Amino acid sequence: MKFVRLFVGQIILFLDFLTRPKGIVRTEQEQERVNNITSSMSLYQFKACPFCVKVRRHMWKNSLQIELKDAKNDLKIKEELVRGGGKHKVPCLRIESKTQNTRWLYSSNDICLYLDSELLNIKES
Repeated sequence: MKFVRLFVGQIILFLDFLTRPKGIVRTEQEQERVNNITSSMSLYQFKACPFCVKVRRHMWKNSLQIELKDAKNDLKIKEELVRGGGKHKVPCLRIESKTQNTRWLYSSNDICLYLDSELLNIKES
């Protein structure tokens, strides 16, 4: 079973590489505003997880620079995820807020929707 996961994971990564979306081109000022917001975010992920690939593709498509953390191979990162988020499940977006506690958002769909709402807030301001 481990071999099958490894093989399928490599296929997922290869197809992701071949079909990676091009990022949105923004003005320097707009991109700086986006980078300021995403600088408080980290994505805990496994490299070959299809749901993590979905979120990373969404990030590339929207030119979002969010720190990626390997929660599979790095024990410190794994412990950080479990301690902060409560479970060893990926993808997980950690959102640090100056006004609220740190938020841990699981589920690829929820993460993509949250990122879209943040981008909409940037456009409106």
